Amino acid sequence: MDAESEAENEVLSEREEDASLDALSSAEPAETSETAGGPDTAELIATRSELKRVEAENAELKNQLARRQADFENYRKRVERERSETYNRVVADIAAKLLPVSDNLKRALEAEASVEAAESDEFRHFLSGVDLIWKQLHGVLEALGVKPIPAVGEPFNPHVHEAVVTEATDEYEPDTVMQEIVAGYRLGDKLIRPALVKVATRK
Repeated sequence: MDAESEAENEVLSEREEDASLDALSSAEPAETSETAGGPDTAELIATRSELKRVEAENAELKNQLARRQADFENYRKRVERERSETYNRVVADIAAKLLPVSDNLKRALEAEASVEAAESDEFRHFLSGVDLIWKQLHGVLEALGVKPIPAVGEPFNPHVHEAVVTEATDEYEPDTVMQEIVAGYRLGDKLIRPALVKVATRK
């Protein structure tokens, strides 16, 4: 009996050993695979995550740069527009004050031109000096961009002409400026002073 029991025990022990070995052999490849692929996979996942974060940050920085550039461009255009408007307003104010002086010089020259021949050389030289002053003043205004408004022979335009006299005539078409009484001026699109004119009407 004892010999049989020992034999059975030995068989059982061998079977248990074999089962344990089988279990170990089947588990070893999984551990080896996990040990070999685990760190590489984790590093790859981390790298991809970091790449996505950097790409998102880069896109956000590009958007911020585009917005800043657009804001700066709008600011630059606004400053240029305000500077131009300020310049035109100042020039228009100065021109409005100088134009009456130019008008008076011109009237003086026109009034004295008829009697110039009968006057002395000194007076003619004086008139030449006044004419030179008027031309210089007119040149300064032109250099500032102040331009006269076309009048005689032009169709009457209520935006730039002011009719102070009308006259029935066949010499001009109706609603045509036939005489400029006081010259008008503009600075670019800004009207400084309308031209005072005589307008033809149907006879």
